[in-house]
Amino acid sequence: MGCAISGLAAKSEFAEKTSEDAAAAAAYPNEDQIQMIKDSWKVIRDDIAKVGIIMFVRLFETHPECKDVFFLFRDVEDLERLRTSRELRAHGLRVMSFIEKSVARLDQLDRLEALALELGKSHYHYNAPPKYYSYVGAEFICAVQPILKERWTAELEEAWKTMFQFVTSLMNQGYQEESARQRQLALSPKERPDKRNTAL
Repeated sequence: MGCAISGLAAKSEFAEKTSEDAAAAAAYPNEDQIQMIKDSWKVIRDDIAKVGIIMFVRLFETHPECKDVFFLFRDVEDLERLRTSRELRAHGLRVMSFIEKSVARLDQLDRLEALALELGKSHYHYNAPPKYYSYVGAEFICAVQPILKERWTAELEEAWKTMFQFVTSLMNQGYQEESARQRQLALSPKERPDKRNTAL
């Protein structure tokens, strides 16, 4: 589809890099990258509903297994039907809202970290594992290139990739923390190492 990172090999590379960054503390966008992201967002935000739909339709085209996470779209084979789905539009807008909040908090690291960690924790309850998070960043990048036209550069692509890798590493951390917390809660009081049974 004309996207520099469309195709499974490039997306796998994007995903692998994200996994490596998560293990070794993902890089945070530098000041120049933050400014590029914010400037490009001013153009992107005018088409957020369109970008959200394109992003998820492309996600389901390139990674059909992702539909399993979405109860409403699990059995939908007709991608044209997805393009007109109110539910997909609503979810796309929620994701774009998260991206907008992330962009706005790039200058406030503690608030951005809290936002991404919390989203990762909530994705545990949606049964949406971390292996899918990086796919959304890759599809976002493909969806915004045509909107930004001549403004799109290799440096801007790298800036957005850096932001998504940072955010998805935090979401992964939040997911893992919630997973550990739920396992701990599932243990009986006698099995919990940090709780003493004080009943007589």
